[in-house]
Amino acid sequence: MNPAEAFRYLRPFLWRYRRGFFAGVACLVLKDTIAVCGPLVLGRGIDALKAGASGHTVAWFALLLLAVSATKGIFQYGMRVVLIGVSRDIEYDLRNDLFAHVIRLSPGYFAKQRTGDIMARATNDLNQVRMLLGPGIMYCLETGLTFILAVAIMLRLDWRLTAIAILPAPLVSLAMVYFGERIHTRFERIQAKFSDISSRVQENLAGVRIVRAFAQERAEIRKFEQLNLEYIAENLRLVRLQGLLQPLLELLIGLTFLAVLWAGGYQVMRGRLSLGGFVTFNTYMGMLVWPMIALGWVVNLIQRGTASLARIDEILRAQPEITAPAVPAQVPVVRGEIRLENVSVRYGAQEALDAVSLVIPAGQTVAIVGHTGSGKSTLVSLIPRLLDPSEGRVLIDGVDARQFDPAELRRHVAFVPQETFLFSSTLGGNIAFGVEAGSPQQVARAAEIAGLATDIEGFPAGFETVVGERGITLSGGQKQRTAIARAVMRDAPILILDDALSSVDTLTEDRILNGLTGVFRGRTVILISHRVSTVRNADEILVLEHGRIVERGSHPELVEAGGYYADLVTRQALEEELETAQ
Repeated sequence: MNPAEAFRYLRPFLWRYRRGFFAGVACLVLKDTIAVCGPLVLGRGIDALKAGASGHTVAWFALLLLAVSATKGIFQYGMRVVLIGVSRDIEYDLRNDLFAHVIRLSPGYFAKQRTGDIMARATNDLNQVRMLLGPGIMYCLETGLTFILAVAIMLRLDWRLTAIAILPAPLVSLAMVYFGERIHTRFERIQAKFSDISSRVQENLAGVRIVRAFAQERAEIRKFEQLNLEYIAENLRLVRLQGLLQPLLELLIGLTFLAVLWAGGYQVMRGRLSLGGFVTFNTYMGMLVWPMIALGWVVNLIQRGTASLARIDEILRAQPEITAPAVPAQVPVVRGEIRLENVSVRYGAQEALDAVSLVIPAGQTVAIVGHTGSGKSTLVSLIPRLLDPSEGRVLIDGVDARQFDPAELRRHVAFVPQETFLFSSTLGGNIAFGVEAGSPQQVARAAEIAGLATDIEGFPAGFETVVGERGITLSGGQKQRTAIARAVMRDAPILILDDALSSVDTLTEDRILNGLTGVFRGRTVILISHRVSTVRNADEILVLEHGRIVERGSHPELVEAGGYYADLVTRQALEEELETAQ
């Protein structure tokens, strides 16, 4: 993305705050216009003093010069406050847009992208875009206008000296083109390294238990040090490049001043230029120093900002795989009938489900068992449209799920996924997540149903206990029961428990299932489990194998059939007998 493309991209944001932006630009124009009057007042004052003007006249010039400086300062303050404020407002909008877009993306996107990389783009890269919008635009306009006004007046004073003064301009342009491209490339590398560092930190913090369990602290520290060294090396390469640019500009400016001093002094000695005019000219030369030096900094800001904007745009251009139709079907009331018609799901070349057809009547409890990787989680993910089938249809109350707005459909589904996730919040906050107005009594009731009440009594802060990132302070069983309580709070007509009792013992499992008996009543419930004790009381049990339903029926029917389910019953009965004997 080049600077022109970047500004076209950001134009809607600038237009949104056009009043503030134009007010800031107006302050900038007034500031620069008043600033170029200062050297004229100074030159006239010097000429008046040399001509023997009275003290009153000199004092008037001094007051006028003071007024010019004060007025310039006022408009400069307004320029900075307004334009930098606009850049902060756009940063706020961009961050909100980016976050809103990210949380709408499908799970498959996050399977391919590192969390740390996304966070780096949402923080460090976004800050560079703000610098482009604020100081970048402000100083680009300011230096450009100052250069034009100063050169215009200098031409009126002495065109020969002006020609000498702007002689290095082509060289400066060539230097900017040469250095600008290299700054852009090196900054892209720096941001990529920063993403690597962010990802490494995020993964180590999220997996701190694994790191410690395998005694990999030193190994991870060494890997982080290596990434840090590479990050520093890339920054040093950029600094060396910038270190060449600044002295080069100052050398050109110094040589120009020397040439103007020699030629201008000669003009004064010959009487072709007054002393005041020469001082005025040199003051304008001094005013050109900042634009010449700032040009390198502005180019740096623009190149950094455009590189970062391109990285942010990569996220914003990613589209969710699951989207709402143009005219979504209304979901006033969901009874909970689920129908799959020849549903197949493929992940690349791998087929997770193969032409599955089934009907789950509203209010029925259906259990699904099968080997790991048989397609159980994939099947239940179709119901709330966490993914769509590659072939076939999923119907909810007779309506194709793809005709619903996913967000609206998911309000009618309570889902306990296989991988439990808790937020770094209070226990009560995690249970009430997704419920707009959950009372403390409802939270306590949900915790009791999920078999969590006894555990909470042992916590000093009760429901106000902060569970830490991903619920790190809780055991696996406590996290699963918290997730079950969250689903109970949802009070949805469809309840899905994807291996939600795998981390609890059989006694706790019995207690939870007894508590859920009343919750199951009147709801469509889908249970996934590897335990017979969890699924035996279901209205119907499905056995999945290689993405196909190979057995279906009640517990007695499947035991009588002598297939996979009967083997599972026998094997788990033997395991229980061995545990009892021990």
